[in-house]
Amino acid sequence: MATRPRASRGGAATPKAGPVSIFDATTAVPEPTERPLKVYAFDPSAGHLMGNMMSISLNYEKLAPGPVGKKLAVVDFDGSNNTYYEPVDLDDPRILIRGGIDPSESDPRFHQQMVYAIAAETLQRFETALGRHIHWRIGERGANRAHDGIPMLLLMPHAMYQANAFYSPKARGILFGYFRASMTQPGKNFPGQTIFTCLSHDIIAHEMTHAIIDGIREYFTEPSNIDVAAFHEGFADIVALFRHFSHKEVLLDTLRKTGGRLYVDYEKPEASFGQRDDTRHAGTKQPVIEAQMSEANPLIQLAQQFGQATGMRAGLRQALGTPPNSDDIKNKIEPHDRGSIFVAAIFSAYFTIYVNRTENLFRIYRAGSGANDRQDLPGPLADMLAAAASRTATDFFTVCVRALDYCPPVDITFGDFLRALITAHYETDPADPENIRDVFMQAFRLRGIVAESAKFFSEDALRWDAVRPNALMPITGLVFGDPNGLTKLEKDTNGDILRKYVRTNAKVLGFLMDEKGEDIEVPFFHPTFRIGPDGGLKVDMVVEAVQTRFANLDDDNDNLAAFPFRGGVTLIVSKQPLDDHGLRPEPKIRYVIHNHLSKEREQQQRMHYFAHGYVTHSHGEAGGHDHDDHGHGKGTGHEHDEERFQINFGLIHGGL
Repeated sequence: MATRPRASRGGAATPKAGPVSIFDATTAVPEPTERPLKVYAFDPSAGHLMGNMMSISLNYEKLAPGPVGKKLAVVDFDGSNNTYYEPVDLDDPRILIRGGIDPSESDPRFHQQMVYAIAAETLQRFETALGRHIHWRIGERGANRAHDGIPMLLLMPHAMYQANAFYSPKARGILFGYFRASMTQPGKNFPGQTIFTCLSHDIIAHEMTHAIIDGIREYFTEPSNIDVAAFHEGFADIVALFRHFSHKEVLLDTLRKTGGRLYVDYEKPEASFGQRDDTRHAGTKQPVIEAQMSEANPLIQLAQQFGQATGMRAGLRQALGTPPNSDDIKNKIEPHDRGSIFVAAIFSAYFTIYVNRTENLFRIYRAGSGANDRQDLPGPLADMLAAAASRTATDFFTVCVRALDYCPPVDITFGDFLRALITAHYETDPADPENIRDVFMQAFRLRGIVAESAKFFSEDALRWDAVRPNALMPITGLVFGDPNGLTKLEKDTNGDILRKYVRTNAKVLGFLMDEKGEDIEVPFFHPTFRIGPDGGLKVDMVVEAVQTRFANLDDDNDNLAAFPFRGGVTLIVSKQPLDDHGLRPEPKIRYVIHNHLSKEREQQQRMHYFAHGYVTHSHGEAGGHDHDDHGHGKGTGHEHDEERFQINFGLIHGGL
């Protein structure tokens, strides 16, 4: 029989001692690492077909209503209706448990979620490829920008009633418009329905790319030659298009409808025409049901809803919209048209490598009596083709993004980017067993894109020259930090070291010299952390050094405004491994990628600005400056209208 617990002197029962728990009941639940959010894979016009309603996974961060995070802030002010829409709280448990709000054209909260999700995903992909955090650039020009820049990029889903969306450095954000679809040729849209650019996956990724590139390379927004704006537009299209190949359901569906030929313009219809001719159309076979109609290949189409709503049959642009033609580069000057040449070169190389990587799979399939025409593919074959297409897209996106670090800091051209692309790929894969670098070279050559600074059309000549041993003094005291970034003290230390280094070594780096070299600045430096070809951690620092002088648009007329004329170098500085004695050598400068000041470049830019209407009277601002022996103004730049010599994405994107 159980005994009653003995009472203590105070009258209370003494509890029986039990086993000691090995678990800490106070251990906190760990923070989540990912946040799933629902989005459109393309845009609302694709409906529920092909996995268009999808969920993406973002790195988790706590969000304030908006949503507002550390780097992105959605501000939903409708400029046309002069009203704010209630901000969505993605940390509301009712929304959080559902993985976000369901896709809806009529719910502004989903619009806010969509903009934030795709913007955050695009930023995340860039940071993964670059091996570092990205900061936005400051809106003001002329200051030292070695620090982080503006804390947040603003995203405005309903900024204006206009068939437009654009990145604005002055507004420090991206403005998305909305408009009515065509009444006569609306495509898959209802005639006259409201089209929201903030619901297009492609448009959001495209505009985010402009903001990211401007944060990485500030002077790429100065239209100093005909390629600059076209490069911006082309690169932004590339980023949006490569994302298509990560949509597995869409990829599998397109593989099935194209017989694995992902590069064709149109997919095979679901149903054949049969044997009957439609006599109402002069004996030609015509589709009689929707399943017999061929659809545009969604993987190579950009912004389909926008394109159809404005009267086009398919998307706004496409990956292979410009066939191989070396004359187009001489004639096309509109940024989107010229950028399409660049896009076609990249995707021609992409599809060539995709075909090479999948050739053996098709051979095995055909050897097993598989027909060599456009028909349904076996499921396992489609899965392997999808994996190859997705992996190749990731490889190409990564090397294209990394190539940005190997570009000169000013006056970018398609030829410069080709050299950067070859160098970046060499750094990633020196052996190149698949000859990817040669495929890039041939794709660019067929479209007339050449690197004028290279002496020969060969891989060795196109790759930027490595710095010869002992050709440059080492940079002493440089702090590389870690993948989490640099502290303010470390940034200040590096800024002082790098400015002193480039000014002390200005002549050997190719800068024109004044008395102290004070017109040479270091606007940006970024440590990068990547996995090298040997599998080890590779730590570099990308450093921009820029020299700015002002040149009159017309040397014979001081009443015309002066333009900023810049030269500079990109230094790739590598952290060295420990030596045999356990000591760490000084960092090694491996590349000096330059675009120096010269009379020839000055005249080319002057002619370009004249040809494109930048000649205006300066109202006395630019006149009366002293000039040095090279004809460059010695002013500090504060009295010059630098903002006028900037790409206006709002004007370029009118009609997108």
